Amino acid sequence: MLEKFGDKAVAQKILEKIKEEAKGIEELRFMHVCGTHEDTVTRSGIRSLLPENVKIMSGPGCPVCITPVEDIVKMMEIMKVAREEREEIILTTFGDMYRIPTPIGSFADLKSQGYDVRIVYSIYDSYKIAKENPDKLVVHFSPGFETTAAPTAGMLESIVEEGLENFKIYSVHRLTPPAVEALLNAGTVFHGLIDPGHVSTIIGVKGWAYLTEKFGIPQVVAGFEPVDVLLGILILIRLVKRGEAKIINEYNRVVKWEGNVKAQELIWKYFEVKDAKWRALGVIPRSGLELKKEWKELEIRTYYNPEVPKLPDLEKGCLCGAVLRGLALPTQCQHFGKTCTPRHPVGPCMVSYEGTCHIFYKYGALM
Repeated sequence: MLEKFGDKAVAQKILEKIKEEAKGIEELRFMHVCGTHEDTVTRSGIRSLLPENVKIMSGPGCPVCITPVEDIVKMMEIMKVAREEREEIILTTFGDMYRIPTPIGSFADLKSQGYDVRIVYSIYDSYKIAKENPDKLVVHFSPGFETTAAPTAGMLESIVEEGLENFKIYSVHRLTPPAVEALLNAGTVFHGLIDPGHVSTIIGVKGWAYLTEKFGIPQVVAGFEPVDVLLGILILIRLVKRGEAKIINEYNRVVKWEGNVKAQELIWKYFEVKDAKWRALGVIPRSGLELKKEWKELEIRTYYNPEVPKLPDLEKGCLCGAVLRGLALPTQCQHFGKTCTPRHPVGPCMVSYEGTCHIFYKYGALM
């Protein structure tokens, strides 16, 4: 079933239709907000195949890249304060989060100082570590959008049912649609939005619908194969030409209008929406997920909450903020491929596998 979505001949036919539809129209800019979509676009060379008047911009689609510096630093301070109070914490997080730089270091640097920091593939791995180490406190530093918030809520459900007291989280979960709304309110210009299929699996098509109603912008929920993305672009061009502000579900083999209702119920059982900072993007209204007051015993900041200084989001000259806003491509940054590489990242967009700079570098955008 999936083979046709990676079929070169099918992709070529869609490309021909895109070129035909794009003839004689002014430049169209379409934004996606997903690292996996960026991977598909760059790996498949889609930008270079499109007509010159059709542009694809990458938005804030990397949850690790937008995790605030202050939260990473605060988690490191929590580890130090806890040790001073003779409590050893096992910190777990994802591999890309482990290396995200801040002005005072990363979780990897913390591990080099002798603290117990472990990379996990999922929050379930953290849960198992807590079960295996009942005499130690395990804290999962938990970034991610709706796709990751759902398994976090599911894991919290199990932890509450089991009464597992030595497991806490540090939630830095964020919601995607409010970030797009913030970009539109800030005046970022794009003519259509390619919605991420995995986030849409959780929130449904309806989770995006208000953006079309409020801003009159067409949207396509798209999957992650090259044909999915090309179909999304073709649909958006046609909608723009017709002047139709609609949201179309190209990824209907997976995504439903209502989304995953059970996952949504779990998220809203444990979390509430708050204004939240995004690294290099500032505070975005109603874009963060914090544990509800009745579940505060599951949040490590209930027990340790040291003050941290205000720190710069980015190194001087780093264009990660502009890349996250869809205003620049990585190759426009003075650091890209020179002082900033995956081995020695200057900005967060070069660290994560979902970061646009990392993806550009990985697939040879230097050439």
